[in-house]
Amino acid sequence: MALTNKQRAGWCAIAVTLVGGFEGLRLAAYADPVGIPTICFGETKGVHLGQRATLDQCKAMLAASLQLANHAVDDCIRAPLPDYRRAALVSFAYNVGQANLCGSTLARKMNAGDVEGGCDEMLRWKYARGIYLPGLVTRRQAERNLCLVGAE
Repeated sequence: MALTNKQRAGWCAIAVTLVGGFEGLRLAAYADPVGIPTICFGETKGVHLGQRATLDQCKAMLAASLQLANHAVDDCIRAPLPDYRRAALVSFAYNVGQANLCGSTLARKMNAGDVEGGCDEMLRWKYARGIYLPGLVTRRQAERNLCLVGAE
């Protein structure tokens, strides 16, 4: 589904705030809680420890990655998505990846019209590489709450 610039601006502004708030900004690469080299706003692809980035580079990476996450949402979710729900799903896809989103019970429930059940599925994603992360619990609760805005 093609989005207008106005529609894109709505979900994107929300997603930037959500992702940026939970990922934080680090201009020097670091090992995340499960040991994955990470930089900027949670970028991991091609990152190596010792790498540095500028704020402008980090903003560009975030914008590109959010667009990829939005494409993942478009590829996996066929249900109508108001801005808040799309932003929540984009944040989720940014964090877990397209394959995990597409193969999830969350996607199946959303596509079956079970918005509440789909949003609730986000709460199950609180582990990374089998390690329980309290930060993911907080993030998933925020994503779920945003996902449910306007749900009947």
